[in-house]
Amino acid sequence: MASQLKSAQNFFILCLGAGLIGLAPLFVRWSELSPSWNLFYRMFLALPFLALINFYYNGSQAFKLKSRKHLLFALIASFAFAADMSAWHWSLQFTSVANSTILVNTAPIYMVLFASLVFKESISRQFLLSFVLTYVGVIGLVYFSSAKSEGALLGDGLALMAAFLYATYLLIISRLGNESSINIIFYTTLFTCMFGMLFALFESREFLPSSASQFYNLLAMAIFCQVGGQFFITYSLPKITASFGSIGLLMQPIIATIFGAIIFHEYLNFIQLSFVILALVGIYFARLEINPKEELKHET
Repeated sequence: MASQLKSAQNFFILCLGAGLIGLAPLFVRWSELSPSWNLFYRMFLALPFLALINFYYNGSQAFKLKSRKHLLFALIASFAFAADMSAWHWSLQFTSVANSTILVNTAPIYMVLFASLVFKESISRQFLLSFVLTYVGVIGLVYFSSAKSEGALLGDGLALMAAFLYATYLLIISRLGNESSINIIFYTTLFTCMFGMLFALFESREFLPSSASQFYNLLAMAIFCQVGGQFFITYSLPKITASFGSIGLLMQPIIATIFGAIIFHEYLNFIQLSFVILALVGIYFARLEINPKEELKHET
């Protein structure tokens, strides 16, 4: 009984972490800064908190990696992650929160495909089923979208590109499984912050929040999404089964879709909702295929 309660507690913590990350599109929409400046502040403001967490859990081993090569891998992965986040933030300027977030979360599909091509890993029938379900859901969601405009299609395309970049990031990070995940999270946040600033300088010279409320919006995104969400997922995911982990991580697109409807009035009709559920089922099976514990708990 005690073990079941502990498992339920860890599952709740995982859902909380994924749900917090699912709030990120709201903070991006509320911000007056350009998408890449939002990325920069999300990472920059999170760094002090992540450093404290690292010291608390790793002590003398804080910030120490087992290989310098792993630091290079983290740097390369962070470039892909920064490009992913920037593309995803831009997509939110053109398409709905639901479309953008669900398309980005198709990344596990591409991760399996990339692993098959690069590392010659086998593909199971379960993955083929997840691939078909996800893409039928995604195509239906885009086709029946209530915002059929040129801008919406651009936003969907950017979200799809972000999913490819996110899969690249996850594939590289998954090869660092023998490192402390909190150390890796700190370094990827640091490097992503640096790359995000480079992208942002090309986008806009307006880099300071225009008001206290705008700063608090950025700070909330950093604390709730980058620190809180990451920490809760990092803490709970290794303690539960892959199937429960896959379900819990789906809270991210679900929360984003729900709050997008409530706050931005981006309501889904019955047909759209049916395709959303179909896509989520496909994503669930894809996460089972790669085992979410190998993702080192990094969620968009």
